[in-house]
Amino acid sequence: MSGWTPDTFSRFITRSGGSVAPFWECDKGEYVLFPGFCDVHVHFREPGFSYKETIATGSAAAARGGYTAVCAMPNLDPVPDSAGTLAVQREIIRRDARVHVYPYGAITAGEKGERLAEMEAMAPYVAAFSDDGRGVQSEDMMRAAMVKAKSLGKIIAAHCEDNALLDGGYIHAGDYARAHGHRGIPSESEWRQIERDLRLARETGCAYHVCHISTRESVALIRRAKAEGVDVTCETAPHYLLLDENDMQEDGRFKMNPPLRAKEDREALLEGLCDGTVDMIATDHAPHSEPEKSRGLAGSAMGVVGLETAFPMLYTYLVRPGVITLEKLVALLAENPRRRFGIPIGEDFSVWELSRPYTVDPAAFASRGRATPFAGRRAYGSCRLTVCDGRVVYQSGQ
Repeated sequence: MSGWTPDTFSRFITRSGGSVAPFWECDKGEYVLFPGFCDVHVHFREPGFSYKETIATGSAAAARGGYTAVCAMPNLDPVPDSAGTLAVQREIIRRDARVHVYPYGAITAGEKGERLAEMEAMAPYVAAFSDDGRGVQSEDMMRAAMVKAKSLGKIIAAHCEDNALLDGGYIHAGDYARAHGHRGIPSESEWRQIERDLRLARETGCAYHVCHISTRESVALIRRAKAEGVDVTCETAPHYLLLDENDMQEDGRFKMNPPLRAKEDREALLEGLCDGTVDMIATDHAPHSEPEKSRGLAGSAMGVVGLETAFPMLYTYLVRPGVITLEKLVALLAENPRRRFGIPIGEDFSVWELSRPYTVDPAAFASRGRATPFAGRRAYGSCRLTVCDGRVVYQSGQ
C-alpha cells in the first residue's frame, strides 16, 4: 500500500475542515479511509476468564476490525466495583492493550444487585457504569444508581432483562422455538425493564443508555422517550439487524443474549436505525471457548464474537443494497458512540479495501473466540491498516 505516510491523518483532517469526515477515497478509489471505529460494548474477559479472551487478543481483534476504541464490560473476576478491583483491570489494559480500552465500572457490588458499587471512586477512570450480563432487578437500586451517576456526570448503560419473565428460556420465544422444542425468552423480558428505566431516567435526569436492544417494543419505547426529552441513547448489534429467528440453526453460534428475535423485530430495528432512534451499533463481542459453544442451542454459553465482522457484514448487507449510506454507517460505528461517551478520536483511522469479496473464516480471527453466525458468509470490506494514536496497530499481511 504505497503512499501512506505519517501525515496521512493530518491531510485527512485538513480536507475535512478540521473535523472527522465520514470517509476519504484515495488511490483511485481502491482504498477508503475511515475514522477509527468505537465499540461501546465488548467483553474482553480479563481478568478472570482469559481462556476465553484477553485484553491482548481482544484489542488485536478490535484493531483488525478497524476499531481504535472500545469499552469493556465489567462481568469479570474480580468485578470492577471499587477502585481496588478496577485497578487490576486497568493495569492489564495499560500493559497489553493494542487500542484504547475504556473499562466500565459495575453499578452494583459484584453485579449482584444488592448494594451500589463504589461509583464515586471509580468515576474518573471508567467510561460509564453497567451491570452488563444481568439486569438490575430492583427499581429502588436502579433509581439510586441513576441519582449517583447523575451527580458524577456519568452514563448508566443498562442490560435490560427482567429475570422473573425468563422461565428458563435460552432463545427467542417465537416460531423457531415452538417448532424445535426449545424454551423461549419473551420479548417482554427486555422491554418491560426498558420501560421501567425510562421512567426512572425521566425522574432522575440521568444520562441513560440501553444496551443491545432487540425488540420492536424497545424501539417504540425509546423513540417515544426521546420525543419527550428523556436523555436516552441506545445501541443494537449487527446480528439483530441482519438476522432473525428464520436464520437460526441448531448451533451454539446462533445463541446470544438477547436472542435473535422475529422478522418484525429486525425490521423495526432497521427502521429505528434509519430514523435516528437507534444511535449506534455495538458488537457485544462476547467470546467463549470452543467447548462452551459446541453444545447446541440448549447447552452452549450465550455470546458471539463480532469485532472482526461488524463493518464487513454491515457494509455488505446494509450499505451495498442501499438500506443506509456509507456516511450513516460510519456515524453509527465511529462518530455517534464517541460523542455520547466522550471518547476522543485522536490520530485514529483505518484503511479499507471495499471492492473484493471474500468468505468469512473464523479460523483467521485474531480473537480467541470463533463463534459467529456469519461464518461462511460472503463479505465485502477488508481492513488493510489501522492506526491508533499515530501508531500502526494492525496491517494486513503482517
